Amino acid sequence: MEKLDYRPPDTPLNVIHADHAILLVDKPAGLLSVPGKGEHLSDCLLSRVQAAYPEALLVHRLDMDTSGVMVFALTPAAQRHLGLQFERRHMKKTYQARVWGEMAEKTGTVDLPLIVDWPNRPLQHVNHETGKPALTDWRVMRVEDGTTRVRLYPHTGRSHQLRVHMKEIGHPILGDPFYAAGAARDFPRLMLHAESLKLRHPDGGKGMLFRAPVPF
Repeated sequence: MEKLDYRPPDTPLNVIHADHAILLVDKPAGLLSVPGKGEHLSDCLLSRVQAAYPEALLVHRLDMDTSGVMVFALTPAAQRHLGLQFERRHMKKTYQARVWGEMAEKTGTVDLPLIVDWPNRPLQHVNHETGKPALTDWRVMRVEDGTTRVRLYPHTGRSHQLRVHMKEIGHPILGDPFYAAGAARDFPRLMLHAESLKLRHPDGGKGMLFRAPVPF
C-alpha cells in the first residue's frame, strides 16, 4: 500500500455526552481514531480527546474514513467495563450507509467470515477456511437515484466488516477507497456513519443510547 496522504479535518471536538465515567464524541470522517506509525499520522481523535480530557482511555475504534459515535472511558474501571461489553457483544451499534445500486430486498443478513488480506493489508477479505465469523443485518431505508440508503446492524466487530460485507453482496459503500470501484468510488467521502451506540453505564449499569446525526 502506498503511503497514506493524511489530511485530517480541522474541526473542533464534538462532544455528545460527558460525565464522571464516560465520554462520547462524534468522530469526523478522515480522522484516525488512534495515531498511526510516523509523525505525519500523529493527529487522531484520541489525542484530540486527551487534550481536553487528559484522563480519557481508548475503548474501541472506527475506521479513519468512517464518522460517528465513539465512546471513551474516563477511568480505568470504566474502560474495563466498556471493554467487556464490546467483548461480550452487549454493545448495540447501528450504522447508516449509502451503497451502490438499488437493493431489491428490504432486509437481509450477510454471514461471511473475514480475515486480513496479508499481501494487501489493511484490506480484509472473505475466507471460509481461516476467516473469523462476521455477521451483519441490513435494512433498506430508501432508494435514491441508483443508490440505496441502508441501516446496518453488525453483530460482530471485525475490521472493515460492513465495507467488505456490502461489497460482497454487490453493493459497495459509496466513496470507499478500498472496496468500491469506478463511479461507486467517486464520492467525496466514505458514506458510512456510526449513527448510534447503546451501552450500559459502567457506574450502575443503566442502559443509555447515544446518537450522532448523519452528515450525508
